[in-house]
Amino acid sequence: MSPLLEVSDAVRAEIGDEEADRLLAGENAPGSYDCTSCRTPGHTEQERTSTVLFVGEETAVLAFAHATCIPSQVVSVSEEQLKGAVRSLSGESEFARQPSAPPQPTSAEPGREAAVLGVTCGQILIGEELYPAIVVEPTGPIARPGSTGPGDEFLPLLVEAGFQRVADVSLAPSPLPGWSVLLAMGQLHAVLQGDPAGGRPSAWWQAHQPLAVTDGWRASANQHHTVFVYAAPAGVIGQQPREDLLREALEKAAVNGLLVAAAMPLAGT
Repeated sequence: MSPLLEVSDAVRAEIGDEEADRLLAGENAPGSYDCTSCRTPGHTEQERTSTVLFVGEETAVLAFAHATCIPSQVVSVSEEQLKGAVRSLSGESEFARQPSAPPQPTSAEPGREAAVLGVTCGQILIGEELYPAIVVEPTGPIARPGSTGPGDEFLPLLVEAGFQRVADVSLAPSPLPGWSVLLAMGQLHAVLQGDPAGGRPSAWWQAHQPLAVTDGWRASANQHHTVFVYAAPAGVIGQQPREDLLREALEKAAVNGLLVAAAMPLAGT
């Protein structure tokens, strides 16, 4: 019996027609696997299964996921994260690839210490349902590329990228086409920004080490296939120890006009 595999055109282009055809014929496909998204068991001969290719600078790893969790696609990650994934994934296939330039990090303006994008995960109540949320806040001002001025352009840059100003946290943010959230091996890896030219998504934010999320957050993400991403300037939200306090901080930021947000699909995994 042939496996119920889905191999996207992007994955086929990376691994080659010969390897893709072998997978679809069942020669190299695993029978059982742990879904790289929800981490529960799956079986390629019993349910639709997506092939997900994680691509680093020098290495690529092919993983498997329930098609109901994520579609087949290629996801760019750092080489360091990919090597960690190889150690934790079971049933993966590894492919060699030519090195490519890593995504450029967001940084502060020249002369300042580089700002880091901090991320907090939590669930937010919209109506009567809990949704997974990510709150992004830099450690310092973010300058517009090429600028030497003293201002913080973090929110204006995000608005230009398609984020919407938040006036009421009780309303779900609007979708942002091309952007997505990468949850791989049950951990948060990156926020991905689409390539307007149609190439692979690149990491707008990428964890130095994959971030653990709660079972509730992961279950909510897999249920809705959507993550709400909020962003505020440095020092507006802060580190909140509880989700109720995090929401209060978001509401205060919204009232003061210092909050933007977007709804993003659960990318890749």
